[in-house]
Amino acid sequence: MITEKSVKQLENSQAALTLTLDAASIEEAYSKRIQKYAKELTIPGFRKGKVPASVIERKFGDQIREESTFDAMEDALKEAYASLDKKDMPLAFSTPVLQDEEKLLPFKKDSDITFTVVYDVLPQFELGAYTGLEVEVPSIEVTDADIDKEIERYREQNAIVRTKDGAAADGDIVTIDYVEIDADGNEIASTKRDGFTFTLGSGYNFYKVDEDVKGMKAGDEKTVEKSYTEEDNIPGYAGKTIKLSIKLTALKERELPAVDDDLAQDIKDEYKTVADLRNGIKEKFQKEVDDAVSREKEDAIMKKLVSETEFPVPESMIKAELDNRWRGFLRQTGMTQEQIEKFMSMQDATQESIMNEWRPEVVEMLKTQLIMEKIREKEDFQISDEELNEACEKRLQNVPESEKDSYKEMIKEEMQFGKVLPFLLEKNTFKTGDKKSYSEYMGR
Repeated sequence: MITEKSVKQLENSQAALTLTLDAASIEEAYSKRIQKYAKELTIPGFRKGKVPASVIERKFGDQIREESTFDAMEDALKEAYASLDKKDMPLAFSTPVLQDEEKLLPFKKDSDITFTVVYDVLPQFELGAYTGLEVEVPSIEVTDADIDKEIERYREQNAIVRTKDGAAADGDIVTIDYVEIDADGNEIASTKRDGFTFTLGSGYNFYKVDEDVKGMKAGDEKTVEKSYTEEDNIPGYAGKTIKLSIKLTALKERELPAVDDDLAQDIKDEYKTVADLRNGIKEKFQKEVDDAVSREKEDAIMKKLVSETEFPVPESMIKAELDNRWRGFLRQTGMTQEQIEKFMSMQDATQESIMNEWRPEVVEMLKTQLIMEKIREKEDFQISDEELNEACEKRLQNVPESEKDSYKEMIKEEMQFGKVLPFLLEKNTFKTGDKKSYSEYMGR
């Protein structure tokens, strides 16, 4: 049994738990292990299950004493964890590390054992002020220019594409055949491509030939000389000058519809006029702005709280989140671990380097969660029995009746946690900073 127990809080959100086991408990565990082996082992000269305990002890005593003592220590830890305060409990993803194991071995007969394990715990920190604060958020406005830009996008979507006579100009849809020409005037077959289509002026073509194609008519052919620099961002061509044969095989133009009531009705049945279309766009954008401002407020207040609350995030907590993100990354790419490692090696990257890039964001996210949890505990937001029972009924439909009570407190805490951000939005002041248009803010 445990005769002494003590917990000491360490730096970096760790704790040291020290236990003393009495000799009688250790010897009892040892004797039980000897009896177990006596029944199970087969030793020459003895029938199975008939090996005397003294023989077992003489041949395997030291090994069995080590096994049984470590088992007794493990059982003692489980017993001790059950009686620890929340602040002293090891985190679920933290593996307790036995300290100074070499000083404990070899275990001695009829001796008490005192040992210490170190593990990660929830960070202990004091909350600063989290109400009555003033933080700045951007001012986002839906302008007429934003609406005009969206209408132009609708016009592009509803454009009619027609074959064009005359010279190619920006915005036209061109189809070209091209091939590089060597110093002797011969085609370089590996560079030949027929039927390549792109919008002139977009720059979406490998050789950057927009300016060269402008003014050409369908059926025209020309050979141009192209020189490239690093800024052109064409792999393998920086510093090179090449000759390129180009043939314009097809030329089309977009005929944009007029901004009239017909266009409005084509976009949405409920729009009857251009005014309806503009109002609909404004309402849609304004909802996006309202959601964005709400997120900005949440981010701003939490960044302020994180920046003003210093505490170390346990390494095991960081590692668990990074591992979780890595698994999500693999699912997203659809690659195996081996495939992604091979791909990254070609870019001089590793799993470790990727995780190091993620680490600052992960640490800030975990700090945010821990601060919010601290606020939840301090405020103890009220959840009515009616609210709790309704939530439990929805979420525990497939849980046996006998197990439902064990989930209730967890669901209540989750519901309380959900009230933290609305509480912070209500109890703090937000001043508007730089004014931005919808398009500027959304990067459109």
